[in-house]
Amino acid sequence: MSKAGISFEEVKKDMLKDKEFKTEYERLESRYEAIEQIVRARKEQNMTQEELAKRVGTQKSNISRLESGNYNPSLDFLVKVAESLGKHLSIHLT
Repeated sequence: MSKAGISFEEVKKDMLKDKEFKTEYERLESRYEAIEQIVRARKEQNMTQEELAKRVGTQKSNISRLESGNYNPSLDFLVKVAESLGKHLSIHLT
């Protein structure tokens, strides 16, 4: 069964052809990667945003804003989210 529409990866690939977009995307890439890992871990556990929020001790709206990229979380908040997903937060400087 095929999905209707276009995939995010296809849209991203097309948009990365724009130099200005590519520069900004690369600047924010580590944030997008962190968000992607959080969403993936939550979904792999069949957990809703509301369930994750309860585990973290926050509101669902904070998890929603985090996952949408509309929130610049503190390091402490990210540690709580990771631990609530049974994960460890690891930061690498390159």
